[in-house]
Amino acid sequence: MAKWSVEIQDELASLLKDWLKQQGRTQADLGRSLKAASSRMPALLEALEQEHKSGGLPKVAEALCKIESSWASTFKNKTSTNGLQREDPFGQLDLIMQEIKDDCEN
Repeated sequence: MAKWSVEIQDELASLLKDWLKQQGRTQADLGRSLKAASSRMPALLEALEQEHKSGGLPKVAEALCKIESSWASTFKNKTSTNGLQREDPFGQLDLIMQEIKDDCEN
């Protein structure tokens, strides 16, 4: 299991920013989902570091996938102003989780 490092933290921060933008969510949304002390990036990363301590990067990816899933199910219950529902066509976190699992196996 890879140890938590500055490189992992920096890559994860970048990933989170892109992911939140793609999801139309904010750091505050992620903070609530993670039950983090604050919505600032250091607090979000601290919450994810705790996940990492209990299972490495696969545990971090799993936690983020669960959050994405809960957001998606919440979103499916709401419709946009034009009455259409938005679905995630890419499943980005599922792809990242599979890549992490593949890396851990090697």
